[in-house]
Amino acid sequence: MRHRSLLVLSIALTGALTVTACGSRGGDKAGDSSSGGTVVTIGVDAPLSGQNSATGLGIQGGVQIAVDDANKNHTVPGVTFKVKALDDQAQPATGQQNATALVSDNTVLGVVGPLNSGVAASMQQVFATANLVEISPSNTNPKLTQGPDWGTGKKVRGFKTYFRTATTDALQGAFAAQYASGIGKKKAFVVDDKQTYGAGLAAIFQDSFTKDGGTIAGTDHVSTGDKDFSTLVTKIKDSGADLLYYGGQYDESSLLTKQLKAAGANIPLFGGDGMFSDTYISTAGSGSEGDLATSVGVPIDTLDSAKDFIAKYKASGLKGDYGTYGGYSYDAATAIIKAVGSVMSANGGKLPTDARSKIVDAVQKSDFDGIAGHVSFDEYGDTNNKQLTVYQVKDGKWASVKTGTYTS
Repeated sequence: MRHRSLLVLSIALTGALTVTACGSRGGDKAGDSSSGGTVVTIGVDAPLSGQNSATGLGIQGGVQIAVDDANKNHTVPGVTFKVKALDDQAQPATGQQNATALVSDNTVLGVVGPLNSGVAASMQQVFATANLVEISPSNTNPKLTQGPDWGTGKKVRGFKTYFRTATTDALQGAFAAQYASGIGKKKAFVVDDKQTYGAGLAAIFQDSFTKDGGTIAGTDHVSTGDKDFSTLVTKIKDSGADLLYYGGQYDESSLLTKQLKAAGANIPLFGGDGMFSDTYISTAGSGSEGDLATSVGVPIDTLDSAKDFIAKYKASGLKGDYGTYGGYSYDAATAIIKAVGSVMSANGGKLPTDARSKIVDAVQKSDFDGIAGHVSFDEYGDTNNKQLTVYQVKDGKWASVKTGTYTS
């Protein structure tokens, strides 16, 4: 899959949001604790207010439950895990500031996030310089792990500290194009929000759709925060397209599809995981009916491994949408927790002075069954879990219509 004041947010399992630092002060060291135990903080960076906040809060909630489970189960003996969540408001500059703040807190030994690929690009170097592991549950732009020339086959990993539990747009965009062609769509109009995630995903869809025999009826761009799409709607209607593909988030796409349907253009809007949220449906209303979205993995509600997580999330009153990335956030936090345990076990039950660096190496070796699928990473830091799902809005709800992996 985006500078204002920096909010430090913490979700308690009561579901209450408090504006406070979670974990120790920036001057403390991992291991300092008034009770004599070891305190380890897992940072979270996501949009917790404004654009994309429903999804960002779902990421924070997933990490919080993973931390609560680890503390309750004494997953790492002698360690108390805490969460320190910072609000990037989907802004790259704020994300970079947050990365610096997390690095300066010596109790932070791993970070989950961010949501947006554009924000991730601004944070990677900060974490790499500090040898602090970062695992995104949602970034999908291929260049984050494979470099800017990945599309030519020249794949180069730029940051050994960066990982993700979500598969990339290289598969997601092509999977969407393949599905669109398979249901008889022949002429697509392609729109993106000019952001790293949206523009990249739209370009991959466009390339794949034409290779599958489809025609591009037209292309255009919107800006994040736009609300009036009347001119664009006219262009799409006049193009004769039988499908609108949108690269971007639910904030704009939900309004675009609503205005498109109101103007009489009854064609589906198809997008990526950035619009796979219940907020898309509630905002677009009946205009969302029949629309499509791809998302990483399989529907979490169908997984036996996630039942306990879902029950805890619902019972806790946590805010946000757990269905999009909550499971991947839980698994990302679990990978960090397991890495901490592995590093301490190899050091006589204590954190070594170079704990951050060793945790990066331990995360690279991750190999366990998470609640959203198996967790392991390839040589680029990408997940080995390549499953994707196409969802369609049916009777006001997202329903899975195809699950699988992209096959060229």
